[in-house]
Amino acid sequence: MGTIALEGLEFFAYHGFYDEEQKIGNKYAVDITVFADFSEAARRDRLSATVNYEALYQITAAVMKRPARLLEHIAHNLIADIRQQFPAVDSVEVSVSKFNPPIGGVCHRARITLRE
Repeated sequence: MGTIALEGLEFFAYHGFYDEEQKIGNKYAVDITVFADFSEAARRDRLSATVNYEALYQITAAVMKRPARLLEHIAHNLIADIRQQFPAVDSVEVSVSKFNPPIGGVCHRARITLRE
């Protein structure tokens, strides 16, 4: 068992519970960790035997272009799309952060994490 992680992916996107958030947009960060058996890739030195992290980025970029109200929904969609393209993975953990969330006070970012 091993992990592949992409950390600190940043996007400007149009998500948010409030309509105004979906109009003006905001900066988001995404961290992804994929858990799977990578022994064949390690042994054979073949990209086809692992999870291509360039493909993980492309999946993430596509999901971030689809407006959503909740960070949880974004994370759920990311996990579903990753598992669809890479069905052999054991589990996927995704954290989605929103910078400067509208909470009425100072907050660098709000973050949720899902693992399925």
